[in-house]
Amino acid sequence: MKKYFFRSLVLLLSISPFVRAQPESSGTAVEISSVSVSSSTVSLRKPVHSIHLTAWMAGSKKERKIVDELIAGTLINSVTIDVKEYEGEVYIPGIKATEEVHSYVPAVPDLPQWIAGLKKRGVYTVARIVVFKDNIYPRKRPSTGVHAAGGGLWRDRHHVTWIDPYNHDAWRYINLIALQASKIGFDEVQFDYLRFPTDGKLSQIRFSSPYSKEAASRTLIEFLSQAEQLLHPLGTKVSIDVFGLTTTVNTGMGIGQLMIPMAAKVDYICPMVYPSHYYAGEYGIPNPNKEPYRTVHHSLHDAIKNLGPSAHKLRPYLQDFSLGVHYGVKEVRAQIQAAADLGIQDWTLWNPRCVYTKQAITSPVTPKPLTQPTTGVSNN
Repeated sequence: MKKYFFRSLVLLLSISPFVRAQPESSGTAVEISSVSVSSSTVSLRKPVHSIHLTAWMAGSKKERKIVDELIAGTLINSVTIDVKEYEGEVYIPGIKATEEVHSYVPAVPDLPQWIAGLKKRGVYTVARIVVFKDNIYPRKRPSTGVHAAGGGLWRDRHHVTWIDPYNHDAWRYINLIALQASKIGFDEVQFDYLRFPTDGKLSQIRFSSPYSKEAASRTLIEFLSQAEQLLHPLGTKVSIDVFGLTTTVNTGMGIGQLMIPMAAKVDYICPMVYPSHYYAGEYGIPNPNKEPYRTVHHSLHDAIKNLGPSAHKLRPYLQDFSLGVHYGVKEVRAQIQAAADLGIQDWTLWNPRCVYTKQAITSPVTPKPLTQPTTGVSNN
């Protein structure tokens, strides 16, 4: 592992940002007529049932006991842990670049040891890295940030700075973090906020290269190509989080996220299909938040149809939090049921407080015969 790590580090410092990895071959079939993921590939491995954890939760011995209980007594067999958040804080030790900009925060001092312990118990470990939304690195290295028309760093509506997606020096910073995550034992590196900004005074943004929808999408794909070349030789999987609507909208949505070409560069693609995040009337549903089964089913139905042979890479983020509508056992299981009815067994639950509905995940759902999405909450 150590030999491969340093080989990858040399590659990181010398690689051209325009080198593209060869497209991976796939023998996976997707049954488009009924729009479901073929079981031929899914059955070859154990489904991943993950929960998201902040670094602070992961570093708390009290919270770890709760995580241990979930692993022992529910379907959970994976944890997705923040190792870099949008504030810019990095929670993995031993990276010189993060020490230079003072972005390292020891929220999980024994992270390598804890990861090793989880893996001994058969728990699949995922390192979540927020990529371009970063409130530290651009302030310390202004040349790497998104700038404003009037000068200085541009900030979104929450006054957070962003890394310029076109800046390859910043890519190296992100990939050094990813490599360290691999080195300490994470099974997978998951890139979040791998996109262009969506809020704030967008007309005032000035990137280091001319923006276009095509250039934006090409840039994200090039980033993933480089990450793939660095992490795959180490045996580390690569995944990405994408907006829920990317499963349906094939325009890049102005943020560069084209699901189909991005999926070709990763092992897993994770659309955030939270029903609370869809506008009224989306998919013809008056209030998507009140109909979690229909909303998730529609979104993933479109994802499978659009991804074709890559549909087996789907691992959606599902909603285990309340926003406008109370979410409990029925609502969480409705989403899991919707995925299962389409042949998708993998999922990650998201709750910003990392408090999960245990009763919703104590037993598996039984996939139903393929039908058109139905109205209301699943009875499971």
